Amino acid sequence: MQSTFRQTYNRSFSKEKYQYFLDEMNNSLPKPIEFRIAETPVFVPKFFKEKLILTCESIIDVIVQDDFKDKTAKAIPENQNVPNENNHTSFLAIDFAVCQDEKGEFNPQLIELQGFPSLFGFQYLLSENYQKHFPIPEDYDFQFSYDNRESYIEALKKLIIGDEKVENVIILEIYPDTQKTRVDFDVTENLIGVKAVCLTKIIKEGKRLFYKNEGIKTPINRIYNRLIFDDLTNFPDLKTEFNLTDDVEVEWVGHPNWFFRISKYIMPFLKNKYIPECKFLSEYEGNYPENLSDFVLKPLFSFAGTGVIINVLPEHLEKIKDPHNYILQKKVNYQPVIKTTDNSKVKCEIRMLYIWQKDEPRPILLTNLARLSRGEMIGVRYNKDFDWVGGSVCFMEK
Repeated sequence: MQSTFRQTYNRSFSKEKYQYFLDEMNNSLPKPIEFRIAETPVFVPKFFKEKLILTCESIIDVIVQDDFKDKTAKAIPENQNVPNENNHTSFLAIDFAVCQDEKGEFNPQLIELQGFPSLFGFQYLLSENYQKHFPIPEDYDFQFSYDNRESYIEALKKLIIGDEKVENVIILEIYPDTQKTRVDFDVTENLIGVKAVCLTKIIKEGKRLFYKNEGIKTPINRIYNRLIFDDLTNFPDLKTEFNLTDDVEVEWVGHPNWFFRISKYIMPFLKNKYIPECKFLSEYEGNYPENLSDFVLKPLFSFAGTGVIINVLPEHLEKIKDPHNYILQKKVNYQPVIKTTDNSKVKCEIRMLYIWQKDEPRPILLTNLARLSRGEMIGVRYNKDFDWVGGSVCFMEK
């Protein structure tokens, strides 16, 4: 999208420089990064950034409405409703495809969104290393609402730690050392001091929770939640003292209920020219569109692309017994837009990452995440053995 910067970047690129970039990041971490890092960041001009932000703000206008909780009450499965829900989500991640219209103009198209944290720590590290090893324009930045990296860290501290002592705040996950995103836990601990603790290590005494911190039983007052119920289904025989649905005396940063409320469930409520047509499958009452090939079928309660059907056929829909738990979303055409050193182009998806401080009226745009792809879908399983794909970050024109 920014041909001048792309040409400069690609001329300076070499496989040796890229490997040195990866080695330096991995050497700064306890364990190597387990997912692929793309060879390049994405350079986003101001006109495209403004389209992204304006669309995000139209979505936020829906989320901040007084009746939003009433509208999304059915989004939370009954057996996964967690007590002590706060007034609003702490995090918001909004995913867009980079597309091109019939006039040749680049436009974003909403893919999905979630009221759940993403890689706020890792994106800090990744952007820093791109800036260190490759030519990044000075008037382009990876963050939005703050002028420097110190302010970025302070914003995360305020949100996640608040007025608590850092030892009384944990990152909650299931077996965090085995997660592919564990690098984000490591970077977050380096930046703000909060440690990742496995659900199986939580000690419960009445309504109070504790964990062993350097061998000392320590109260947990706040939980920065990175655990979703879907992950627990992989461990049917898991035995824990604390279950997510227990009524306990903790403050959630990223309350589990918001994962369901702000999700694919609200996409039929959103209207904007950069938001594709979307309806609950049950709204069709069996009278499905004739042009099913123009739609994608998505289950509401799934994560990381599981259960998504790209090439929808009538028989797929006829087999569904709970159509209220699915959406049909108009397909978007990802435009290959990032030119590589061999003059091919790759697709791009941009995730806008917001934080929502406890007493603020609206979320604040903090940073972003990008993913590059050559496959049919964005994601590791669709991009095996390719180069110039994987996780990245956008530097957007100020």
